[in-house]
Amino acid sequence: MTADGDLAGEPALPVAERRRRFRWVKWVLGTALLALLIGEGAYLWPRLHESWRTLTEIHWGWLVLCIFLQAVSMSGFGRVQKQLLHAGGVDVSQRKSVSVVYGATAMSLTLPAGQVFSTAFTYRQTRRWGASPIVASWQLVFSGVVATAGLALLGIAGAALVGNRIGFNLIASLVALAVLLFVGNYLARHPGTLEALLRRILALVNRWRKKPADHGIAKLAEIRDQLESVDLGKKDAGLVGVWALVHRFADVACLGAACFAIGADPKLSGLLIAFAAGKAVGSIPFAPGGIVYVDATLIYGLTAGAGLPASQAVAAAFIYRLVSFILVAIVGWIVFAFLFRTPHDDDEALEAEFKQRRI
Repeated sequence: MTADGDLAGEPALPVAERRRRFRWVKWVLGTALLALLIGEGAYLWPRLHESWRTLTEIHWGWLVLCIFLQAVSMSGFGRVQKQLLHAGGVDVSQRKSVSVVYGATAMSLTLPAGQVFSTAFTYRQTRRWGASPIVASWQLVFSGVVATAGLALLGIAGAALVGNRIGFNLIASLVALAVLLFVGNYLARHPGTLEALLRRILALVNRWRKKPADHGIAKLAEIRDQLESVDLGKKDAGLVGVWALVHRFADVACLGAACFAIGADPKLSGLLIAFAAGKAVGSIPFAPGGIVYVDATLIYGLTAGAGLPASQAVAAAFIYRLVSFILVAIVGWIVFAFLFRTPHDDDEALEAEFKQRRI
């Protein structure tokens, strides 16, 4: 076999021919997306006239508030990133942190496999700010975990409000989040504990791979030294939690403002569930920004859970997605064009480093 996966002695297929072989995949995916759009249009067509009339009677003050709340949500996530980097010994301004959040979000929303590009982009920028590879990776993972935990808490809170009680699941989720913060802080303050555990695992792996017993030990020492620079104290952990809640609650409030903008009066429980379901479905990388299926999830959630008529649900989902998807993507790409478009000499090295760490 050659490096390209071809049998030795056989001519390698030209790139154009390889692309032609997989062209049918693009046609199938395109046809499926078109069928989905037609189906959704056929389902919503009887309601579109009423939705359009609702949009023409929009309350502009609520729309302005919707835009403002989405900006607060983005700023909140920028604060989460800034605070985690501060715990890792990297101080960065809020302006720079939010700029990266906007650029990364634009990539995630609009590019195929956008989550990969946005993660690599954030990793490169945090490395340029002085973060070590461990701190940059730790910040990415921990901010994602905190955001996911906040989303889960909102969904569980919505379900609890439906039953008019807090419920065991909500309490368990809060406890799990507290344990996560405690474990992360403990490992950061006591990297020797993690190193001892990893040494034992490495010894077993080396024995299984028939490698020298000390193979990779130097890398563990490097990881320990970098972890020692992370100090997620009570103040930083508390601020991370607060700003994570600001990020999520402002986004939910944005959806609520979109509902009020078209004269709707949604139930809080249904609003929380519709929001959590839409964000969860949006994490599936089927189409950029979760177009179509996220919209359908929001419309169904607002109709079935929040008590909105179908025409109002369509209009509210349209306004929310106009602000949280299209407007954020436009702002993000503008920010990227002005602040991050210039190539750097270390781009290829950082990209290779990121791919190696992902493997």
